[in-house]
Amino acid sequence: MDLLDFEAKDLYFDRPDAPEVERLIKQAAEDYSSEAELPLLRAYFLAPESMNVLVALNRFYYYQHRLEDALSATGKALDVVRPAIGFPEDWRDLQPRHIEEVPPDLLTRVRLYLFALKAIGFLNMRLHRLDVSQSIFEKLVELDRMDRIGAKGLLELLQQCRAKVGEAATTGQ
Repeated sequence: MDLLDFEAKDLYFDRPDAPEVERLIKQAAEDYSSEAELPLLRAYFLAPESMNVLVALNRFYYYQHRLEDALSATGKALDVVRPAIGFPEDWRDLQPRHIEEVPPDLLTRVRLYLFALKAIGFLNMRLHRLDVSQSIFEKLVELDRMDRIGAKGLLELLQQCRAKVGEAATTGQ
């Protein structure tokens, strides 16, 4: 299945949140210092399953170099999207047939799920959890043979880095 061959419907950022949640996200965006966390957390408590809130939290934590917190927000996003598309609870159990069985009008959610999984792989790579990252990137390459999600390049980069580390270890450098 070509993950670019779909009509963009039901985009998370097109879904309105309650006015207070939208106001809090806007407030956080205007003050992107460490002070932005409080309005984002308030928004999260008001709308814990809002993708707008979860993406804002992920971005905030990532740019604050709080990678563990960004990982938590992204994991929550997977938990929110997964039931709507009927994917297994553990991403390791995901098979190409799961994607093929999703109705076409839910492909934007499938892409959101896969991009969130890629982000989890990337965050784990930044946290030096290379085995987890490699497993995620390998799964994404298996599921996305046309590399529409872009995990193949990250997998190759990870493998090159591991090869260089292994090479340096054997030469004593």
